[in-house]
Amino acid sequence: MKKRCLALLCALSLTVLPARAAGAGYPDVSGDEWFAAAVEDMTQKKIMTGVEGGLFAPYEPVTRATVITVLWRLEGSPAVSVEVPFTDAEKDWYAAPAAWAKGTGVAVGYADGSFGGRDLVTREQMACFLYRYAQYKGEPLAEGALGLFSDAAAISEWAEDAMRHAVGAGILQGNDKGTVEPQGIANRAALATMLQRMLTPAAG
Repeated sequence: MKKRCLALLCALSLTVLPARAAGAGYPDVSGDEWFAAAVEDMTQKKIMTGVEGGLFAPYEPVTRATVITVLWRLEGSPAVSVEVPFTDAEKDWYAAPAAWAKGTGVAVGYADGSFGGRDLVTREQMACFLYRYAQYKGEPLAEGALGLFSDAAAISEWAEDAMRHAVGAGILQGNDKGTVEPQGIANRAALATMLQRMLTPAAG
Protein backbone atom coordinates (compact mmCIF):
# COMPACT_ATOMS: atom_id res chain seq x y z
CA MET A 1 0.00 0.00 0.00
CA LYS A 2 2.84 2.38 0.90
CA LYS A 3 4.57 1.67 -2.40
CA ARG A 4 1.36 2.44 -4.31
CA CYS A 5 0.94 5.74 -2.45
CA LEU A 6 4.56 6.68 -3.12
CA ALA A 7 4.18 5.91 -6.81
CA LEU A 8 1.02 8.00 -6.94
CA LEU A 9 2.77 10.95 -5.29
CA CYS A 10 5.66 10.73 -7.75
CA ALA A 11 3.24 10.69 -10.68
CA LEU A 12 1.41 13.74 -9.33
CA SER A 13 4.67 15.62 -8.83
CA LEU A 14 5.58 15.06 -12.47
CA THR A 15 2.33 16.61 -13.59
CA VAL A 16 2.55 19.58 -11.23
CA LEU A 17 6.18 20.63 -11.71
CA PRO A 18 5.97 21.67 -15.40
CA ALA A 19 3.01 23.93 -14.64
CA ARG A 20 5.01 25.72 -11.93
CA ALA A 21 8.03 26.02 -14.19
CA ALA A 22 5.94 27.60 -16.95
CA GLY A 23 5.78 30.83 -14.95
CA ALA A 24 9.55 30.75 -14.28
CA GLY A 25 8.81 31.23 -10.58
CA TYR A 26 7.46 34.78 -10.92
CA PRO A 27 4.23 35.46 -9.00
CA ASP A 28 3.02 37.77 -11.78
CA VAL A 29 3.46 35.14 -14.53
CA SER A 30 0.98 32.31 -14.06
CA GLY A 31 2.12 30.23 -17.01
CA ASP A 32 -1.03 30.70 -19.09
CA GLU A 33 -0.07 33.99 -20.73
CA TRP A 34 1.03 34.27 -24.36
CA PHE A 35 4.49 35.34 -23.18
CA ALA A 36 4.96 32.79 -20.35
CA ALA A 37 7.11 30.35 -22.34
CA ALA A 38 9.38 33.16 -23.53
CA VAL A 39 9.76 34.50 -19.99
CA GLU A 40 10.70 31.04 -18.75
CA ASP A 41 13.17 30.55 -21.60
CA MET A 42 14.89 33.91 -21.15
CA THR A 43 15.02 33.41 -17.37
CA GLN A 44 16.55 29.95 -17.64
CA LYS A 45 19.16 31.27 -20.07
CA LYS A 46 19.87 34.12 -17.61
CA ILE A 47 19.31 36.66 -20.35
CA MET A 48 16.49 38.41 -18.49
CA THR A 49 15.99 38.62 -14.75
CA GLY A 50 13.18 39.79 -12.53
CA VAL A 51 12.69 43.20 -10.97
CA GLU A 52 12.33 44.36 -7.39
CA GLY A 53 10.05 42.19 -5.29
CA GLY A 54 10.77 39.01 -7.23
CA LEU A 55 8.40 40.00 -10.04
CA PHE A 56 8.96 39.82 -13.77
CA ALA A 57 6.76 42.87 -14.50
CA PRO A 58 5.75 41.74 -18.01
CA TYR A 59 3.81 44.91 -18.79
CA GLU A 60 6.49 47.32 -17.60
CA PRO A 61 7.93 49.47 -20.42
CA VAL A 62 11.39 48.61 -21.70
CA THR A 63 14.25 51.11 -21.53
CA ARG A 64 17.23 51.46 -23.84
CA ALA A 65 19.50 50.33 -21.02
CA THR A 66 17.53 47.11 -20.61
CA VAL A 67 17.75 46.24 -24.31
CA ILE A 68 21.53 46.61 -24.55
CA THR A 69 21.96 44.75 -21.27
CA VAL A 70 20.09 41.64 -22.43
CA LEU A 71 21.99 41.64 -25.73
CA TRP A 72 25.26 42.03 -23.81
CA ARG A 73 24.31 39.02 -21.70
CA LEU A 74 23.69 37.06 -24.88
CA GLU A 75 27.34 37.64 -25.71
CA GLY A 76 28.48 36.34 -22.33
CA SER A 77 28.77 39.75 -20.63
CA PRO A 78 32.17 40.63 -22.14
CA ALA A 79 34.42 43.30 -20.64
CA VAL A 80 34.76 45.98 -23.32
CA SER A 81 36.23 49.47 -23.27
CA VAL A 82 35.81 52.15 -25.89
CA GLU A 83 37.92 55.23 -26.48
CA VAL A 84 34.92 57.57 -26.35
CA PRO A 85 32.11 56.08 -24.21
CA PHE A 86 28.60 57.45 -24.04
CA THR A 87 28.72 60.62 -21.95
CA ASP A 88 25.87 59.60 -19.65
CA ALA A 89 26.65 55.91 -19.15
CA GLU A 90 30.20 55.75 -17.77
CA LYS A 91 29.17 55.45 -14.12
CA ASP A 92 25.70 53.97 -14.43
CA TRP A 93 24.67 50.36 -13.78
CA TYR A 94 24.64 49.66 -17.52
CA ALA A 95 28.11 51.11 -18.19
CA ALA A 96 29.59 47.78 -19.34
CA PRO A 97 26.69 46.91 -21.68
CA ALA A 98 26.78 50.48 -23.05
CA ALA A 99 30.50 50.25 -23.82
CA TRP A 100 29.97 46.90 -25.53
CA ALA A 101 26.98 48.20 -27.51
CA LYS A 102 28.87 51.26 -28.73
CA GLY A 103 32.00 49.27 -29.57
CA THR A 104 30.05 46.76 -31.63
CA GLY A 105 27.72 49.27 -33.28
CA VAL A 106 24.63 47.73 -31.68
CA ALA A 107 23.87 51.19 -30.23
CA VAL A 108 24.80 54.54 -31.72
CA GLY A 109 23.32 56.95 -29.20
CA TYR A 110 22.16 60.50 -29.72
CA ALA A 111 23.83 63.39 -31.54
CA ASP A 112 25.09 64.92 -28.28
CA GLY A 113 27.06 61.79 -27.42
CA SER A 114 24.60 60.50 -24.84
CA PHE A 115 22.87 57.14 -24.80
CA GLY A 116 19.67 57.94 -22.89
CA GLY A 117 19.51 54.64 -21.06
CA ARG A 118 16.30 55.46 -19.23
CA ASP A 119 14.42 56.45 -22.38
CA LEU A 120 11.60 54.10 -23.28
CA VAL A 121 11.87 51.97 -26.41
CA THR A 122 9.30 51.81 -29.18
CA ARG A 123 8.73 48.65 -31.19
CA GLU A 124 10.54 50.08 -34.21
CA GLN A 125 13.47 51.13 -32.01
CA MET A 126 13.56 47.59 -30.60
CA ALA A 127 13.70 46.29 -34.15
CA CYS A 128 16.69 48.57 -34.82
CA PHE A 129 18.63 47.22 -31.84
CA LEU A 130 17.99 43.64 -32.94
CA TYR A 131 18.81 44.50 -36.56
CA ARG A 132 22.18 45.97 -35.58
CA TYR A 133 22.83 42.96 -33.38
CA ALA A 134 22.21 40.66 -36.36
CA GLN A 135 24.60 42.77 -38.44
CA TYR A 136 27.24 42.57 -35.72
CA LYS A 137 26.86 38.78 -35.60
CA GLY A 138 27.12 38.54 -39.38
CA GLU A 139 23.72 36.86 -39.63
CA PRO A 140 21.64 36.95 -42.83
CA LEU A 141 19.18 39.82 -42.90
CA ALA A 142 15.54 39.18 -43.76
CA GLU A 143 13.30 41.21 -46.07
CA GLY A 144 9.79 41.17 -44.70
CA ALA A 145 6.81 42.78 -46.45
CA LEU A 146 5.78 45.82 -44.42
CA GLY A 147 2.84 46.47 -46.71
CA LEU A 148 1.01 43.60 -45.04
CA PHE A 149 0.26 45.90 -42.11
CA SER A 150 -2.31 48.66 -42.27
CA ASP A 151 -0.14 51.02 -40.21
CA ALA A 152 3.04 50.52 -42.25
CA ALA A 153 3.03 54.23 -43.10
CA ALA A 154 3.66 54.98 -39.43
CA ILE A 155 7.09 53.31 -39.58
CA SER A 156 9.87 55.88 -39.47
CA GLU A 157 12.05 55.98 -42.57
CA TRP A 158 15.21 55.29 -40.56
CA ALA A 159 13.62 52.13 -39.12
CA GLU A 160 12.31 50.58 -42.35
CA ASP A 161 15.23 48.20 -42.99
CA ALA A 162 15.21 47.08 -39.37
CA MET A 163 11.46 46.54 -39.42
CA ARG A 164 11.70 44.54 -42.66
CA HIS A 165 14.29 42.33 -41.02
CA ALA A 166 12.29 41.89 -37.81
CA VAL A 167 9.11 41.06 -39.71
CA GLY A 168 10.81 38.82 -42.25
CA ALA A 169 12.69 36.89 -39.55
CA GLY A 170 9.49 36.41 -37.57
CA ILE A 171 10.85 38.41 -34.63
CA LEU A 172 8.15 41.07 -34.83
CA GLN A 173 4.61 40.10 -35.70
CA GLY A 174 1.41 42.01 -36.19
CA ASN A 175 -1.66 41.79 -33.99
CA ASP A 176 -5.16 40.55 -34.73
CA LYS A 177 -6.03 44.00 -36.10
CA GLY A 178 -3.42 43.70 -38.83
CA THR A 179 -1.16 46.38 -37.36
CA VAL A 180 2.47 46.23 -36.25
CA GLU A 181 2.36 49.31 -33.96
CA PRO A 182 5.83 50.70 -34.73
CA GLN A 183 5.37 53.68 -32.41
CA GLY A 184 4.00 51.62 -29.53
CA ILE A 185 6.16 51.33 -26.42
CA ALA A 186 7.61 47.84 -26.04
CA ASN A 187 7.16 46.06 -22.71
CA ARG A 188 9.17 43.34 -20.99
CA ALA A 189 6.83 40.60 -22.20
CA ALA A 190 7.37 41.70 -25.80
CA LEU A 191 11.13 41.88 -25.27
CA ALA A 192 11.25 38.32 -23.92
CA THR A 193 9.12 37.08 -26.80
CA MET A 194 11.14 38.85 -29.49
CA LEU A 195 14.40 37.53 -28.03
CA GLN A 196 13.05 33.98 -27.97
CA ARG A 197 11.96 34.28 -31.60
CA MET A 198 15.35 35.68 -32.55
CA LEU A 199 17.11 32.75 -30.90
CA THR A 200 14.79 30.10 -32.34
CA PRO A 201 15.97 28.80 -35.74
CA ALA A 202 13.33 29.10 -38.44
CA ALA A 203 11.86 25.82 -39.62
CA GLY A 204 12.24 24.70 -43.21
